[in-house]
Amino acid sequence: MSVSSPLVFSGSIAELVREGARRRSTAPALMGARDGRVLTYAELQQRSADWLDRLREARVARANRVALSIADPLDFAIGLVACLREGLWVVPLDSTFAATRGGVDSEAALRLGAVASISETDADGPVIHPLHSRTLVETSVGAEVFDGGVILASSGTTGTPKIMALGQRRLLHAATTIASHHELSVNDRGFNPLPLFHINAMVVGVLSTLVSGSSLVLDDRFHRTRFWPLMDELEVTWINAVPAIISRLVPLREGEAVPARVRFCRSASAPLAPAVLERFEAVTGVTVVETYGMTEAASQICANPLREGRKLGSVGVPVGVELRVSTVDEGTGDAANEVGHIEIRGPSVIASYESPGFENRFRGGWLRTGDLGYVDDDGYVFLVGRSDDVINRGGEKIYPREIEELILTHEAVSRAVVVGRPDEVFGQVPVAFLDLTDVDESTDVGVVAKIVQQVCDLLDARVARQRRPASIHVMASIPANPNGKVRRATLRYGSPTVLYSREMA
Repeated sequence: MSVSSPLVFSGSIAELVREGARRRSTAPALMGARDGRVLTYAELQQRSADWLDRLREARVARANRVALSIADPLDFAIGLVACLREGLWVVPLDSTFAATRGGVDSEAALRLGAVASISETDADGPVIHPLHSRTLVETSVGAEVFDGGVILASSGTTGTPKIMALGQRRLLHAATTIASHHELSVNDRGFNPLPLFHINAMVVGVLSTLVSGSSLVLDDRFHRTRFWPLMDELEVTWINAVPAIISRLVPLREGEAVPARVRFCRSASAPLAPAVLERFEAVTGVTVVETYGMTEAASQICANPLREGRKLGSVGVPVGVELRVSTVDEGTGDAANEVGHIEIRGPSVIASYESPGFENRFRGGWLRTGDLGYVDDDGYVFLVGRSDDVINRGGEKIYPREIEELILTHEAVSRAVVVGRPDEVFGQVPVAFLDLTDVDESTDVGVVAKIVQQVCDLLDARVARQRRPASIHVMASIPANPNGKVRRATLRYGSPTVLYSREMA
């Protein structure tokens, strides 16, 4: 089954910055969550212009690639806007590398084609470190080479990272459809604690804010302490979050109150269990808008409606892209309510990867996402898991998500991950890893054992024996990337440190 929504944007980021400064000159554009910094639209235009002066002095030319690895999110956002204004290609890198090793990840920057790197700023703009003199190869991004954009690698949580170029037209198409779907206006103020070197924060956070003329508070990371009081003080109206953050915001702590002006919390980057969504909404009164996206689509693919029509367990309907479900490994067969391969195409979706070896992901203009799911009769998309996460137990396919969501109905479980473990008899068996609320290395083992027993009882009652996890392991923290996406390969192939283990009968 295939559904789509129309293209709604044309223009450039240079025009966007110029119009913002003209129409919203003194209005806040970007704000720091912890330091009280406020950057108006006029100041954003000027500060990004200062950046351009420095870049030109350093002979960084249009269509070159520049690595950004700046810890301060406000300065990172200024750099992102400046580079995109000039038609440069931004190579965003994890700033923790610079913080711990005294500089940008030069190896990654060079691998992704950067001619210069920036990991710090001074009063007049960026401190630029040349890497080499090679310019961007035009054939790598086709006709969009002089428009600029971002160069990103997939998270690699499910395998080898894939390198891709997202031109600014793709970025702005996604940002505009996000702003429209979420009804962002000049009266809105978003809160973004997600890392800016990932596509979500760049597009859902920064660019959708500029498109809508609203404002955005940027934090260096998620801080649970005083979260809701901070939302009140900063007059936040919507929150850009991931399931790991949403699960940690309930229950409320003593004396906490949720500000009435917060109209929704957007969830992305990983599946959100219905039980976690329901707990959050019951406790906070804030609507959760579950979405689905990927780097290859410049962030958003699907989203639930803001109000009427949300479906529990669904990632919503396609927004700004076309989506279909292919129920065969080769070809285009599709049907409603049948599980198959999710495929997408549209103005925000890449047409190829820069890195070789992934050509089979593209089929007649459609990108196969690697996700499995189905579309119901109303056009709502339901995901059942990644194609490479499916567990084959003696020929029977087990989708980890259905077990994970059942485990998460236990209120003490904040995160659950099920992976396949090699087995001599069945080939694979499911194994569950849990992250429990308020449980760490100091927690009494008897408390942990009691919760695990309750989870076992739940699985015994609701899951057929051959589909139950062979063992359950409690961890202090489940390994994830900075955007909250679980590193399943670490759990599947590594030797993770666990607090408590239990074999199931």
